[in-house]
Amino acid sequence: MPFIASLLRRVYLSLGELAWSALFLILVIHLVASYLLFLLAGEGDLVGNPVDFLYYYMVTATTVGYGDLSPKSGLGRIMTVLFVLPGGIAIFTAVLGKLLTTIGTIWRNRMRGLGDYSERTGHIIVLGWQEGQTYQTLRLLHAERQANEPMSVLVAKDLPENPASNYADYIRTERLADADALVRAGVAQARAIIARGANDDETLAAVLIAEDHAPNAHIVAYFADDRTAQMVKQRRPRVEAVGSLAEELLSRSARDPGSSEIAARLLSAASTDTAFSLAVPPLQMPLLYGDVFLRLKRQHNVTLVGMLSQGMTDLNCRDETLMRGGETLYYISGMRLDPAAIAWARMGEVS
Repeated sequence: MPFIASLLRRVYLSLGELAWSALFLILVIHLVASYLLFLLAGEGDLVGNPVDFLYYYMVTATTVGYGDLSPKSGLGRIMTVLFVLPGGIAIFTAVLGKLLTTIGTIWRNRMRGLGDYSERTGHIIVLGWQEGQTYQTLRLLHAERQANEPMSVLVAKDLPENPASNYADYIRTERLADADALVRAGVAQARAIIARGANDDETLAAVLIAEDHAPNAHIVAYFADDRTAQMVKQRRPRVEAVGSLAEELLSRSARDPGSSEIAARLLSAASTDTAFSLAVPPLQMPLLYGDVFLRLKRQHNVTLVGMLSQGMTDLNCRDETLMRGGETLYYISGMRLDPAAIAWARMGEVS
């Protein structure tokens, strides 16, 4: 019959490939056969209690052999030597080899970009690979990683294996604007996405796909052409479009020596004067910017430099500016503040 023929073919293929289902079937058959043979041999101490039998079977198959349980009759010992011991060891070795092979395959697939991180949450996805620049980005992201924060995920084209395995996991794709690759990278629950393609067109296409599949992630994109960056800022308010600051730094440093050094220190995670951001939670009572400035300086030794409120960034806020919750504060510090350590309800109590 076709059904029986199909079933036999599946069994044959499973045995030929030594699939997990085949190993499990062989284990069950050998376990049951061993039990029946000991039962026929009258080995009551071994088969009287199923737990004792399973224990004896495992210590025999793994060659541990504690000696607390053993066959007493000659027939039982012959069955152990001819059937239970060689069969159990063979099955145990096959399972162990299959397990190691499976682990090795998973690891190799992850290195080759074939892994799946769709269940990952709270991580950062980096789209695109440029030798040197992207590696430095991943290194900096890893340096600021918190203890409970998952590794970043790199999504790149045509790389045979993960080029930065110490700092990120890897998803291989044929194009950056690939929804399936983003889903495997866990885009739905990502906290942020950094996009930098081989050119501005590729970056823009990747950003549009990322916007559709990452409703809550903050998206940062680099554009070589400042006009493209400005266009994205105007039409895609969710995207933080970044252009080259080389010209601005050159002209500013010419008139104000040391400006480039200040900018470098503010952006470097290794600096003791790094710029960070802090989200303000809903407040029971409005707070004055000046009071928050003093409280943060006295209690946490950080310097508040500006605030994002209602889509507008002000880096020179007046002391009387009201904060009602939902704003983003920018501050300079040697380390990132723990939001849970800030007593917002007492911010107005500045003496």
